Amino acid sequence: MSNTTTTTTTTRSEGVAVNETDRLISSDKVEGTTVYNRAGESVGSIYTLMIDKYSGQVDYAVMSFGGFLGIGERYHPLPWKVLSYDTGLGGYLVDVTREQLERAPSYAKDETPWATPGYGRSVYDYYGMTYPYGGI
Repeated sequence: MSNTTTTTTTTRSEGVAVNETDRLISSDKVEGTTVYNRAGESVGSIYTLMIDKYSGQVDYAVMSFGGFLGIGERYHPLPWKVLSYDTGLGGYLVDVTREQLERAPSYAKDETPWATPGYGRSVYDYYGMTYPYGGI
């Protein structure tokens, strides 16, 4: 059994090399990636990632959704584990409909929900997942 790793090196505008392997991707390549539902419809794009400072694991992908030219746009945190990458689509798949996303926990550009106790838990609860931090 071969244990090969494919590496792609690109250069950012600042001249810094950014590597990608079959298992690893840099965060700037994830940001902006389209998110599709199971029907193959684009439902948004990855705006940013929220990374746990202690474990180093990505906890949430924050997806931009709705609005027009940035007006009325909402940000929807998705537990990272609800996303799967589809190489055929060149984007992430999530098993939710547009209607479910419209009802999901979200926030506007000028809001700071992460400071609200229980906000992260509400995101995990909405998607039917176990909150990874117990009583926090």
